[in-house]
Amino acid sequence: MGSTGTVLRELRGAQKTAKGVSLYSRYVNRPAGRVLAAGAYRIGLTPNQVTLVSAAFTFTAVASVALVRPSWGLAFAVYAGLAVGFAFDSADGQLARLTGRGGPDGEWLDHVVDCAKLILVHTAVLISFQRFAQLPGEGWLLLPLGFLFVAVLTFCAGLLREQLGKAAAGPAPAGPAPAGPAPAGRATAPAPVSRVRAVALLPADYGVFCLVFLLYGDETAFRIGYAALAVVHALFLVAFLVKWFRELKALRAAD
Repeated sequence: MGSTGTVLRELRGAQKTAKGVSLYSRYVNRPAGRVLAAGAYRIGLTPNQVTLVSAAFTFTAVASVALVRPSWGLAFAVYAGLAVGFAFDSADGQLARLTGRGGPDGEWLDHVVDCAKLILVHTAVLISFQRFAQLPGEGWLLLPLGFLFVAVLTFCAGLLREQLGKAAAGPAPAGPAPAGPAPAGRATAPAPVSRVRAVALLPADYGVFCLVFLLYGDETAFRIGYAALAVVHALFLVAFLVKWFRELKALRAAD
């Protein structure tokens, strides 16, 4: 395909839609993943191998939370591991679209790693609270369990919404493609993406969640930041569940 610059240009043209994506994913994680995908392409990695690299960074950082006493040095290392793992999580899909080597196996592996990541990161926080923290009360141990519940339910419900929506839509009707260019004046570009929505989604973005681990060197600051994000994610879960249920109900009514 030529130089790294050429690969990057090809990757820019193979991006997912920005609809429903926060500013962090759009302007930080996807561009970082694009650079990593270009590097992976140049050295001959497959999308599934990139997924495993993502898992290695993420799970190493998560294990450090559970096994190592908190410090400012560990806080930076954990954040770096989680953030790099998240960027590689973006890179595997971009590489798959670039090379045409994506498939059900890759999508399955990506979802398995994502689900394991959500379960383990909050489990690691629970273990850290139990082993290292001087908590004001034992009730604080319920916080990671609650956050874990919210994260897994959001992930599973969102995945089901996507798959059930595709199943309800069914295959596109077959028919001859229109010949020639689109008639003048007919809109062919996608609808503009709402920047307000992209900002509003920031607290629910996994990349923003990773930032709380920069506070991991201070027990109180981390606990407050983690608790605040747990509340925000719970509120987003309620909003998402209502939205997804209404969308699926509308699909049934349209049949």
